[in-house]
Amino acid sequence: MATITPYQDGPLLVRGAFALVTPDGRPIETRRGTIALCRCGKSAVKPFCDGTHKAINFRSTP
Repeated sequence: MATITPYQDGPLLVRGAFALVTPDGRPIETRRGTIALCRCGKSAVKPFCDGTHKAINFRSTP
């Protein structure tokens, strides 16, 4: 089972057994059991988080 944890002003952390695929169903290799997905939209390695949210002062809504 996968769990998704939204971090305040940061990424979505995905842990557990999951599959990440493109909109057309092609698999995206993750190489790890835990990944951080971008929520700010500015990551250079989308869909993964690269920490850019800190540099742009991203704020999530409560």
